[in-house]
Amino acid sequence: MRLSTDRILTTHVGSLPRSQKVSELLLKKEQDEAYDPAEFDTVMREAVAQVVDDQKRIGIDVVSDGETSKIGYATYIKDRCEGFGGGDYTPPIHLDLKDHPEYRQMMVRMRGPQLFRRLCCVGPISVKDRSQLDAELGNFRAAMDAAGVAEGFLNSASPGVIASFQPNRYYPTHEAYIEALAEVMREEYEAIVNAGFLLQIDCPDLAMSRHTGFQDLTDDEFMKRIVFHVEVLNHTLRNIPADKLRMHICWGNYEGPHDFDVPLEKIHAVIVKAKPQGISFEAANPRHDHEWNVWRELNTPDDKVLLPGVIDSSTNYVEHPELVAQRIERFAGAVGRERVIASVDCGFGTFAGTVMVEPKIAEKKLRALVEGAQLASRRLWP
Repeated sequence: MRLSTDRILTTHVGSLPRSQKVSELLLKKEQDEAYDPAEFDTVMREAVAQVVDDQKRIGIDVVSDGETSKIGYATYIKDRCEGFGGGDYTPPIHLDLKDHPEYRQMMVRMRGPQLFRRLCCVGPISVKDRSQLDAELGNFRAAMDAAGVAEGFLNSASPGVIASFQPNRYYPTHEAYIEALAEVMREEYEAIVNAGFLLQIDCPDLAMSRHTGFQDLTDDEFMKRIVFHVEVLNHTLRNIPADKLRMHICWGNYEGPHDFDVPLEKIHAVIVKAKPQGISFEAANPRHDHEWNVWRELNTPDDKVLLPGVIDSSTNYVEHPELVAQRIERFAGAVGRERVIASVDCGFGTFAGTVMVEPKIAEKKLRALVEGAQLASRRLWP
């Protein structure tokens, strides 16, 4: 993992806006409609090449494939693994949205319905199809080589977030389900790193799931659960060096009240015990902007690198570069300038077919990220 030595580096969380053609093909595949597999492969390969080239042009230092070929960051697993089925699962309403039915309707009008499928675990988990992962690795390598990009990362779902989105209906306990998922996902995790990329483990189960998939737990039960999730994750990552790993936590990439979000200070001690060197987290939206101080006041190990979100990913405001610079400087003051890589709160294309930030505005926001990092760099390395 590249670290800041003479300037603040920039990255993002992973997903970026997909083209209409990409979304159409992903949704056809998701809904079991007819599509041409050869066309699918060609469109995805060309789209990944374009998204990597776009990131280089904007000035992003550590790029991703935009999660282009995935329907969603957690539910894509059902296409790669056996054991999921039983019909679509209807999740409980988020705690912060339960008392706001009118707003829930407004959200659908603004961003469109969520068209991805959520299944349950109904049988033993095992790898079903390695070809999708191989295509993902090949497309990204070709795109990075063509663009001349030095460092890139690929996202992969944590066992905990898979369980949050796709509940257990087969294993005798939640713990047994997590352990089974972890063993199956280990192949994907190691393949990404062995292909020469950084691995980003997406872990909203450590924060968001408190008020979504795990909302029926007590506070104590939730804390015990995420401690277990981190212990299992660390064991699963045992063959991967910490500096090849980054982890993303968030409280849900949607515009809403978020007044049931678990505070960062409550989960900080669990997060920093995870193996990944890089920690990506929301720090720009109004519910978590104030929590930058937690990283200074609590015991953040010296070997951790922070990837704070200094750009909001759920609104169409374009942040002023000066605001971005000020946010970066807060974290540099908290843990040191060399341990900060400027990032975004969450993805701009979390689920195919769902749009929160208009693609051209998302590009403007990424440009503001780069410009803000340049401003901060000039002040931090005078």
